Amino acid sequence: MAAARVASYLTSQKGSSDESVAAVFSKLEELYNKKLWHQLTLATAEAIKLPYFTEQGGRMKELYDNFVCDFEHRINPLALMEIAMYCLLDMQDKDEAIKFIEKLKLRIKGHKEASILAETALGNIYIRTRELPEVKKIVEATQASLEELDGVTAVHSRFYELSSDYYKLQGDHANYYREALRFLGCIDLSQLPNDRQHERAYSLSLAALLGDGVYNFGELLAHPILDSLRNTDKQWIIDLMYAFNSGDIGKFENSQPMLQKQPDLAKAIDKLKMKISLLCLMEMTFNRPSNNRCISFAEIAKETRLPINEVELLTMKALSLGLVRGTIDQVEQHVTMTWVQPRVLDLAQISTMQKRLTQWCDDVKQMELLVENKAHDILI
Repeated sequence: MAAARVASYLTSQKGSSDESVAAVFSKLEELYNKKLWHQLTLATAEAIKLPYFTEQGGRMKELYDNFVCDFEHRINPLALMEIAMYCLLDMQDKDEAIKFIEKLKLRIKGHKEASILAETALGNIYIRTRELPEVKKIVEATQASLEELDGVTAVHSRFYELSSDYYKLQGDHANYYREALRFLGCIDLSQLPNDRQHERAYSLSLAALLGDGVYNFGELLAHPILDSLRNTDKQWIIDLMYAFNSGDIGKFENSQPMLQKQPDLAKAIDKLKMKISLLCLMEMTFNRPSNNRCISFAEIAKETRLPINEVELLTMKALSLGLVRGTIDQVEQHVTMTWVQPRVLDLAQISTMQKRLTQWCDDVKQMELLVENKAHDILI
């Protein structure tokens, strides 16, 4: 009965007016009849990405019900779940989708990566219906299983996409920023359509600015996803992130008109001012040689454009957040920095580091010459 259903389905699809579609189904039929299950799995996984299936609803589910389910027990569990992820796009009814995944979970039981992908699929179903408490349970449980895997696998990108979408809906900017960057680190950017690149780049930029504890912008600024915003009406947010990364208070103040047009940023002006002031202090520390990091309150007030009576509070906050290490001398009105939190550097900061290294090499050479010249006196 199942074989007759498969034969009938393939025959009807081979009669398509689109020759390329007919050719795909002819190939699937050939591999099916020869029982070349591995090759058939690969061919099916490629076929479901074709516009024929993606541009019209119902066709992927039809393919699964009339064809794939006949040999699903012969498919690698992870490959089966990858195919199922596409089929879920055709299922608008939540209960139907959940039932479909729960049934598959019985077939893939014991395969860790496929099980993680199945849980991720369930999370995506609940994301669509905005059942965030259910998504939270899945994200927390699946995160623990994911950490047990060695290296970066095919399921990492799927999970990080789910977790970043969850944190975005929760308004948790810091966690969204972390998970979204992990997602981008697991995929080939060309896999994302241009409109999704643009949307994700803008969301990431907002999260970097608004996220609590996010003081490292370098990784995002170096990522090619920002190219989707360049020379568009969102170019201003890239410029703003560069201003934050370098602690440029002047550029931040000049960006106020644009900030007021973005509701989330407009509501967080005071928070943003504190963040860029902290970054300015970090940049001041970074730009100074390690033997000259005694900075007066007046210098900090000038660079951060804060009243001098607020400098000590700013420095205390930077110390408590672990952004810098050092001591405050309230009597002498200066701070002595001994360390600044490592960050991903942009080209300008790398140039500063190169100059510092050059200066260090020159100092070493001068010391070498001094030792050579004074060696006679020392030996005597």
